[in-house]
Amino acid sequence: MNIVAKEMQLGSGKFTVMVKDSIDIKGFQTLAGSRALEKSEPAQDNAAVVDLLLANGCQIIAKTNLHELAFGITGINHVFGTPINPKYPDFIPGGSSSGSAAAVAAKLADFTLGTDTGGSIRMPAACCGVYGLKPTFGRVSRQGVHPAQSSLDCVGPFANSVEMIESAMQIIDPTFQTVETLDYLPKIAYLNVDANREIHESIENFLQKSNLSVTHVDVPSFQAAFHAGMQIINYENWQAYADFTKTGLVGADVQGRLLKAAETTLEQVQQAEQVKAQFTQEIDALLEQYDVLVLPTLPQFPPKVADAENTVAFLNLTALVRPFNLSGHPAISVPLETAQALPVGLQIVAKHHADARLCAITKFVVKAAQ
Repeated sequence: MNIVAKEMQLGSGKFTVMVKDSIDIKGFQTLAGSRALEKSEPAQDNAAVVDLLLANGCQIIAKTNLHELAFGITGINHVFGTPINPKYPDFIPGGSSSGSAAAVAAKLADFTLGTDTGGSIRMPAACCGVYGLKPTFGRVSRQGVHPAQSSLDCVGPFANSVEMIESAMQIIDPTFQTVETLDYLPKIAYLNVDANREIHESIENFLQKSNLSVTHVDVPSFQAAFHAGMQIINYENWQAYADFTKTGLVGADVQGRLLKAAETTLEQVQQAEQVKAQFTQEIDALLEQYDVLVLPTLPQFPPKVADAENTVAFLNLTALVRPFNLSGHPAISVPLETAQALPVGLQIVAKHHADARLCAITKFVVKAAQ
């Protein structure tokens, strides 16, 4: 199975963990899925999250592959191999944290770490049928994570249960305190967004089983937030990786995206920041009325690997996840399936820094729908 970039044995015992290969581990190269980094020096220090894993008795058994430079959504990587989607082998594993999601789906580790700048945890979680959490922006340290500078990126866990997501968060975020039980029925708002009818039906059927009251609401700047997030990602990735485009070692899809990203102006970024403020305000206002917001993780079913060579053609797959990178709210993807056994992700969003409450509500909703 094309999943791990580098096998290793660090630490011992408590949980087995794999780490996305854009996160530094001392003594190992950080390749970020790119030939452009094959001659890079091994990392001199562990990323902060790696130190926390080891300090908490975790055993790091591998680094996981990814979409090159974490700048793609399909997970296809022609140099180091495309991770096979264990539950849905014809479909893409999703990017950019493809190997981390696939490894959990294959039960090769108790949990894995990925990164999420524009959906790169939640999207592959939905594709591979696992749980994936993007924490509140800034809550988990990015020290030792590539690229070094990012306004939107978050480190977060993948697992096969919310309980394991919570265990992972307690390790990588020492401030995380699990909420054991809810003493109230959560108020839920379903965001009116464009998505495949079968996906909406699958989520609505799931929520109906829970017997929880759900109110449909609109977010006027949602689509603008999707585009604004891309402007910021493009600008910052060009700052980080411009020199790589001169090496001839970057894959065609990422090379093309980087060169296109070079056209992003500071004026566009400033406009994006204005959208960020408006969208964040709208989401905050809703979260004063409701405990969580729900919506699909993906607007359509994942494409098959054979059809997904052109990353740009599928960028709309991040339409429902990227806005919450812009706003910084914590968001988790819950694995569901249609009656035809097609993968669906239910995305649940909570207030800033209410990550533990988000997990508790997610556990409550999943149990209520069983």
